[in-house]
Amino acid sequence: MINVMIVEDDPMVAEINKQYLSKIDGFRLTATVNSVAEAIRWLGKNDIQLILLDIFMPGKQGLELLSYLRKNDLEIDVIIISAASDLERIKRALRYGVVDYLIKPFEFERFNAALTSYLEQTWFIDKQDSVSQQELDHLLLHREEAVIAEELPKGLTKDTLKQIWDAVQELKQGPFSTDEVANVAGISRVSARKYLNFIKDLGILEVKVIYGTIGRPVYQHEYNQFKEHLIKNFL
Repeated sequence: MINVMIVEDDPMVAEINKQYLSKIDGFRLTATVNSVAEAIRWLGKNDIQLILLDIFMPGKQGLELLSYLRKNDLEIDVIIISAASDLERIKRALRYGVVDYLIKPFEFERFNAALTSYLEQTWFIDKQDSVSQQELDHLLLHREEAVIAEELPKGLTKDTLKQIWDAVQELKQGPFSTDEVANVAGISRVSARKYLNFIKDLGILEVKVIYGTIGRPVYQHEYNQFKEHLIKNFL
């Protein structure tokens, strides 16, 4: 779990951020404070990995907390959530190495994209000793996921998707075919292919076509664990 601190002087905005955060797995709200001074006091006593930080606050502003973190070499990530939209402040925040920058007002989808992207990067980095160029490019160049609707496409049902998903979880340690998923799920190959295509479109599966000497081509699916969170709203 990633321990999160919300630094926001507006109680209503702080509550919205808190509610949004509670909808995303992998995060634990450790503290909500309304000033930079209070945030610094908390940081001295608690283990925080991520700060959701406003800029405009009474007393010291959010950018001063960013400066404090960097000057003291504190390994704490920051996502700015602020009404500040002027380029000078945005550039300063980026120079301080913020993970993301959300301009108020914003919708849950944008908040979710920022947090899930951060979670993906954190999980990936924690589990790797080194990365390939392709993996690094994915982290650095494709940080934002497209906003995904929470309704299944016409003709798909949640119950059958759950069957397919359970089958994928059983087979995900290696490449697997549509037939294998259909057999595990106990449904027809045609139906299994429709649901696997949907999961593929989310980015969770990568498909390779293997052509044999006889018969139809075999579609082999490979599982991308770093995208699996994208399916949770459909199950």
